[in-house]
Amino acid sequence: MPDARFYEDLGPVSLADLATLTGSSLARPQTGGLAIHTAAPLDKAGEGGVAFLSDRRYAAALKDTRASACFLTPANADQAPEGCAVLVNPRPQAAWAAAAAALHRPRVHSGAEAIHPTAELEEGVLVGPGARIGPSARVGRGTVIAPNAVIGPGVAIGRDCRIGAGVYLGFALLGDRVQVLAGAIIGEAGFGATAAETGIVDIPQLGRVILQDNVTVGALTCIDRGAWDDTVIGENTKIDNMVQIAHNVRMGRNCVMAAQTGLSGSITVGEGVRFGGRAGVADHLNIGSGAAIAGAAGVMKDVPAGETWGGFPAKPVRQWMREVAWLTRAAGRKERDQ
Repeated sequence: MPDARFYEDLGPVSLADLATLTGSSLARPQTGGLAIHTAAPLDKAGEGGVAFLSDRRYAAALKDTRASACFLTPANADQAPEGCAVLVNPRPQAAWAAAAAALHRPRVHSGAEAIHPTAELEEGVLVGPGARIGPSARVGRGTVIAPNAVIGPGVAIGRDCRIGAGVYLGFALLGDRVQVLAGAIIGEAGFGATAAETGIVDIPQLGRVILQDNVTVGALTCIDRGAWDDTVIGENTKIDNMVQIAHNVRMGRNCVMAAQTGLSGSITVGEGVRFGGRAGVADHLNIGSGAAIAGAAGVMKDVPAGETWGGFPAKPVRQWMREVAWLTRAAGRKERDQ
């Protein structure tokens, strides 16, 4: 179930109503009265949950799912485990997105108060003019919130933190001594979209962002909340200005990221990893502990622990430099021959 501090539970919704809403058909009409409370991935869904399968690579997760119901294509409709009701739809992910929006809604600060009456501020918190703190937010002792910062409903900020001017914090939990510099956006929806009959639709993002103790986030940096799981930035990691970290990234402790680095969704980064400026990493990859990614590198596959990679597509730096040197010599020979 999504964190109740950040999301309203709109369920239950009957399976028959979800079928109507999403344009699906029930493989067994007698399951239409089943009550669905939450939308979740196959490996996270439990009793009262609805999941989906749109990629055969995750067929094993379907076999093991504990979801009460699942959106499946007609070709996969007979693969659901016993006890899992089937909603048949040619676009399972789009159908699941519609179901998720019907079951969960992000909380918003709709009141006129700058600091909501249910917000909890410990002693010594300083709040600048124009800043807004939402319902049930919690701010620790000694934290400074600069002008025009927005702290969303349910957000928890630790002690001795510094939240810069114009920062947005939503769907987030911050440890102690965290610094978020001016204009950074923490916890907005990640880039999730899928094709539906009406065109491209957004997929609800139902996770959180966790910034552990002593993390620094630079100005104008964006860190997306998880699609379902959390986006996590480990202790003492330092992030420069104008960095993009997508949903579900999990980063270890003591990492360093220079400006304009971009991490795609669901990347796992070990401890002590260094990223040069403008480095980019494709989704669902692993960057081992102690690795270094050179500036402007384009990483397209896993990087082993302790290695330094550069170039595009990125490769071990010695190999990359040998290839560059060979090309330089080859180009010089061609010019001399002309």
